[in-house]
Amino acid sequence: MRGFVVSAAAAALTGLLMLDSSVLASSAEIAIHGAAGNKPPSFWGAYDALFADAKYVDLTHTITPDMPIWRGFGNLTFSPSVNKLSGEAFAYDTDGFVATAYKLTTDQMGTQLDAPAHFNPYFAASDEIPATFALRKLVVIDMSPQAAKNSSYALTVDDILDWENTYGRIPKRSVVFVRSDWSKTWPYVNTDVFPQVSLEAVQFLHLQRDILFHGHEPLDTDMTPNFDSEAWLLKHGYAQAEGVTNLHLVPPTGCLLSTGFPKFIGGVGNYVRYVAICQPSWTYGVAPGTTPEAPLPQYSVPLLWNDAKGHRSRD
Repeated sequence: MRGFVVSAAAAALTGLLMLDSSVLASSAEIAIHGAAGNKPPSFWGAYDALFADAKYVDLTHTITPDMPIWRGFGNLTFSPSVNKLSGEAFAYDTDGFVATAYKLTTDQMGTQLDAPAHFNPYFAASDEIPATFALRKLVVIDMSPQAAKNSSYALTVDDILDWENTYGRIPKRSVVFVRSDWSKTWPYVNTDVFPQVSLEAVQFLHLQRDILFHGHEPLDTDMTPNFDSEAWLLKHGYAQAEGVTNLHLVPPTGCLLSTGFPKFIGGVGNYVRYVAICQPSWTYGVAPGTTPEAPLPQYSVPLLWNDAKGHRSRD
C-alpha cells in the first residue's frame, strides 16, 4: 500500500491533475488509507497530492467605498472605529490597535453570492446556504468574443452546447462562471449596458445540466425590464454569483472553486471570496509557499487612515 500511495501522489503531481475519475480515485486512496495504511481517514494526503502545489487564482473584487453599486442603494462609508468609552478613534499609540467601522447600504454589491431570499422569502437566506457550497468543480464558458462585438450580448443555449462540443458535458453540481471580460475595466464599468445570461441559458444549466449555481462578471444577470433570468433563478431557489472577476486567468475546465462567505442572519446577499484552484502547471495564480504567509509580509510603508480616500491605505 505504501508504494501505491507514493506512486499515486507522484502521478498526480506530474501531470495527471486534471481531476478526472482516475486521479480522484488515487487521491481517495491516499485520503482514506494514509501513508502507513493504519491511520484514521484523513484528507491530508489528498491535500499534499493535489493542492499543496496548485495555483490559486483570486476571482474577487476588493470592497472599496467608491466601488460600483446600484444608485438606489447609495454608497458605502468606511471610518475609524471609535472607542465608546473615550469618544476617540482607536489608535496604535493609545490603544495598541486600530479598527474599522463599515456602513454598508446593502448586501448586494461587489463580488457576491445572491441568496434566493433576495427575491423569494420562502427560500434560503444568506445564513441558510449550506457549507457544501465551499468546494466544487469549476466550468468557465467564454463569451468575451461575442461581448466585444455586442456589449449587451446574452449567453445562449447554443453557446453552452458549443462549449460542450469542445470540452465535454458540464459536470453535475458544478459551478459555471460566464466570462465576458466586463470586469477588466473595474471600477470604471458600464452598469447600464452589460453582457447578460439569457433566461433560456440559466434554465438549461439548472434543469438540463443540474449545476449548483452559475456566475457572471456584471452586477446583474440580465437587462430585461423584469430581470427575467435573475427572477427565475432566485424565485425557484437557485443561488447565483455576481461581480466575479479575473476569469481570463482561469482555464475552461480542470479547476475547482473555493467559495468563502460570511453568515449574516437573515441576509439576502453574501460578500464572497471566490478562489479558483488550478493545476500546478497552470500559468496564472499563486502556489502555497511562494509568497509570505506565516508570518505575512511586513511593508515598508505603514497602513494609515486617508481622509481623501475614505479608507486606510499605504500612500
